[in-house]
Amino acid sequence: MRVAVVGAGSFGTVVANLIASNGNPTFLAMRDEAQLQSMRRGSENLRYLPGLKLSEHITFTSDFRHAVANSSMVFVVVPSGSFREVAREIAPHVRPGTGVVSGTKGLESTGFRLMSQIIEEEIAGARKGVLSGPNLAEEIAAGKFAGTVIASEEEDLCLAVQNALATGTFRVYANSDVYGVELGGALKNIYAIICGIAMALNVGQNAIATVITRSLAEMSRFAVSMGASPYTFLGLSGVGDLVATCTSPHSRNYQLGYRIGSGLSLSEAMNDLGRLAEGVNTLRVVCRKRDELNVYMPLARGLEQVLFEDADMGEVVIDLMTSEHQPDVDFAEPVNWSRNR
Repeated sequence: MRVAVVGAGSFGTVVANLIASNGNPTFLAMRDEAQLQSMRRGSENLRYLPGLKLSEHITFTSDFRHAVANSSMVFVVVPSGSFREVAREIAPHVRPGTGVVSGTKGLESTGFRLMSQIIEEEIAGARKGVLSGPNLAEEIAAGKFAGTVIASEEEDLCLAVQNALATGTFRVYANSDVYGVELGGALKNIYAIICGIAMALNVGQNAIATVITRSLAEMSRFAVSMGASPYTFLGLSGVGDLVATCTSPHSRNYQLGYRIGSGLSLSEAMNDLGRLAEGVNTLRVVCRKRDELNVYMPLARGLEQVLFEDADMGEVVIDLMTSEHQPDVDFAEPVNWSRNR
């Protein structure tokens, strides 16, 4: 099949290379003309993935419309703030029945819209899907073993994505819970910032394990309030992506948190990082929805206080540690204590 990947950041480049390495003619579309010329000259993304020689089956282009019009499947892998604009631009050129798959992990900053919902709203006749999981681009580019999840309500689209992407080192699993998979990919960025802060504070591995576990509880609790399945969060797009993003120095959100935990302000940390960390925008959007739905999310609330309300980090940690004890596992059957005495 012929495939278009719109967005030539690190993950978009990796997705295009996996597809092209399987022999599929692939467009990799980008706006930056200097980046385009550089990639045409050297078949390499020097900005984001230096050292990865890209497949000869990739055509580098800045013409989004031509790429999309001549493809039977389209992956959109751009920052969440640009997603709707790009969807609108390509919409007239997407052929009816084309699979349009989001590879973006984030939420639209105005309102509460997932990328799959934007596809529905902007691209009439498209079959929507979402790609998410523990997908650190640098590791995939290096050929290390990894897995991902394609979520769609249409089985044939899941199969097509599996056939396009799967390699000897990259497995592709399927799920029909589109919003659950998508929320997992967006929400985990919040908790990666928290874990980066915690690592900088040298809290210890027991504390990190506790933070990750309670983060999973918050993520699933919030997602279920939005109609997702709690079981989705036991998979790659839930706990898998959370663990990878919360512990890897390759994670931009983890890096941002580490800088904040080391004493930088949010603006200083973002400038120092020099790359977009989706978790900051996601936190703002999620906290508004959390208040609307009255969902218990103490970790997200604590990070909100630190980033946006200039709260003292130490005081926030003390508040979290002395808050009311909660059941260990959400959505589990309640224990009948009298029966166990």
